[in-house]
Amino acid sequence: MLTIPIFQVDAFTNKLFGGNPAAICPLKEWLPTPMMQKIAAENNLAETAFFIHQGHDFELRWFTPQSEVDLCGHATLATAHVLFTQLNYNSDIIHFHTLKAGTLTVRKDNDLYTLDFPARIPLACEVPEGLIEALGGIQPIEILRSRDYFIVYESEEIIKSLKPNFNILKEIDSLGFVVTAPGTNSDFVSRFFAPAVGIDEDPVTGSAHCNLIPYWASRLGKDKLHAFQVSARIGELWCESRGDRVLISGKAVTYLKGEIYIND
Repeated sequence: MLTIPIFQVDAFTNKLFGGNPAAICPLKEWLPTPMMQKIAAENNLAETAFFIHQGHDFELRWFTPQSEVDLCGHATLATAHVLFTQLNYNSDIIHFHTLKAGTLTVRKDNDLYTLDFPARIPLACEVPEGLIEALGGIQPIEILRSRDYFIVYESEEIIKSLKPNFNILKEIDSLGFVVTAPGTNSDFVSRFFAPAVGIDEDPVTGSAHCNLIPYWASRLGKDKLHAFQVSARIGELWCESRGDRVLISGKAVTYLKGEIYIND
């Protein structure tokens, strides 16, 4: 019988049942990838993160219910929260080594965690057929792309009102779709849809802010930004643009801890 610890954390919030939930599984050594994928599918959360100790640092991987992904912000923040608050990590900074995103760091300052992530500047692109219609037919200000399509609208009210057709979005070749606009009580707001990897709407998406921060820093002429992801669960983020890197800060709350039992 293999026993694996599991924690569930709400990230980018200071309130339980807010932000974005992630499952965190500390491992002594890597499990086969298909097994980690099955665990993520069973957890049925936007992300399940797995990590192992590597010297003074950690190796980190992330899985949606359907596939492994190259970068995930909220599950990285949640993993750091577990290490700091549940597993007695005693430094103020953690280094995570990843397969495709390089080395990521998380710094703790009281109850605030700051992720140091790569910037991913969205660029001009061809608009795929059906995209605007799939997002409700409202004409955006512009459509760009980095890893994900990046769609800019005029107002926060439009972002909140969008009711995407996920069946159409699933057929468009993209991991995800970032929609964003100026915020009413913040610098900007966003939502994130990723039906192709089993997540119709992700409540709070750290990796999307790798696009959002450089875009809004340039557009607003300021490097420090305050943002909300306006899903039903709401996430709050404090952001900073640093050229080819971005700082993404947020809080986290532990929801549960337990054990997974797997028969050998």
